[in-house]
Amino acid sequence: MAIVVERERKYSGDEAFRLPDLTGCGGVTAMSDATALDLDAVYLDTTDLRLARSGFALRRRTGGHDAGWHLKVGATGGPRTEYQFPAGPDDSDPPPELVALFRAASRGRPVAPAARIVTRRRERRLLDPAGRTLAEVAEDRVEAHDLVGGERQAWHEIEVELVDGDEALLDAVEGRLREAGARPVPVSKSHRALASRLAAARPAPADPGAAPVLDHAAAQRDALIGNHPGAWSGDEDAVHDMRVAVRRLRSTLRTFGGLWDRRESELVRGELRWLGGQLGPVRDTQVMAARLADAVHAEPDELVLGPVAARLAERFAADLATALDELRTALDSDRYAELLRRLDALLEGPPARAVDARWVARRVRRAVRRADERLDRALAAGHRAGGTDDIALHEARKAAKAARYAVEVREPAAGKPAARLVAQLKDLQDLLGAHQDSTVTREVLRRQALRAYAAGENTFTYGVLHAGQAAAADRELPGLLRARDRARRRKVRRWLTRAG
Repeated sequence: MAIVVERERKYSGDEAFRLPDLTGCGGVTAMSDATALDLDAVYLDTTDLRLARSGFALRRRTGGHDAGWHLKVGATGGPRTEYQFPAGPDDSDPPPELVALFRAASRGRPVAPAARIVTRRRERRLLDPAGRTLAEVAEDRVEAHDLVGGERQAWHEIEVELVDGDEALLDAVEGRLREAGARPVPVSKSHRALASRLAAARPAPADPGAAPVLDHAAAQRDALIGNHPGAWSGDEDAVHDMRVAVRRLRSTLRTFGGLWDRRESELVRGELRWLGGQLGPVRDTQVMAARLADAVHAEPDELVLGPVAARLAERFAADLATALDELRTALDSDRYAELLRRLDALLEGPPARAVDARWVARRVRRAVRRADERLDRALAAGHRAGGTDDIALHEARKAAKAARYAVEVREPAAGKPAARLVAQLKDLQDLLGAHQDSTVTREVLRRQALRAYAAGENTFTYGVLHAGQAAAADRELPGLLRARDRARRRKVRRWLTRAG
């Protein structure tokens, strides 16, 4: 499998359009002669076009330098990740490794040919003075056929894809193309070919009162699905982003629980908790490995006694391999696919009750008030104990996250006031998170020291690291108090009492 990050922009032009000279754009000093290519691609999707609706495109293409199976993930106009697999001459079904990457987008359902796109391409390379290819420009004559609906279309399209160039080059080329009469195209070829069926599959608009909540939840569902391929592959950012999307969904279903059938929403929340439990060990191990590697590296050589770095690396490598295997098993399971189907039904079906902006605002205020109460209790418990109550602070952190996610629901309508509160709550959450990370790290170090002792190794450095983590936690408390006060300022919160 090859993985390519594609950065391209698309444009349409009428029959009279002619590709202008692009030299002088962003360091381009020459354009190569055109290379003619004939491309024939069959796009596959579920019967309800879940892949296309989730920002995925699955195709088997012949012709060109990268013929084979391709899975593209991401919206047109921004970076898209493309997974490429070779294809045999008689392959009609995608390979199992590829199926695993789009299982979330398909909701575990089978895929079948949805559209065929035949492209006659003239491709040129944009070169710098050293002969490097900065970008490739393709003029495409496209013929598309919806294999289910029967609709046929034809159009002229221009693609500009970066190779060694940058966004400034894309901007410069776009300016030149617009001057020549080209217009930006916001969708891919496959979306354009399936436009009629995609429009028919689009859910009915939500009631205005519920729309902010449903839109927010749908965005998190889409983030979960969009990060599935990367998480399945173990990409750290994708695992993190998928886990955050799961947390946001769970929090939204709880904060605004009255919007849905209570039994079904709680069932979905429980399944999201299960999914988060599969993502957690992978992400926590990745973070802890980096955290402790940095901590060991920061210590003077004379304080690092024994193979501390090597032992930690060995432990985390083994833990990560196990956690990633278990995550892949979960992501390949029927349970996961069923969770996504139930989530779709909640977010795309009619709400259990009609709500208005005041109802949403009340629940946001309640989430913020709960976060205040949890933090006050945690600080008071720590004060009584003469230190900190780590368990209570962890609960306060979770409440701060829930409050932040709730405020995010109102951010599109409330604008800057909501954005300011989101930022203050994030600062508070981050400080509480740093304290929790210190607590967990100390326990990891304690256990690792016991292993080292049992193996007859020097445990001095583990004690040094443990003390450093404890000192860092103590230093964070004043910052936590300041962040709490900033988040509770009247000018940051007064908008909360307004419903609009």
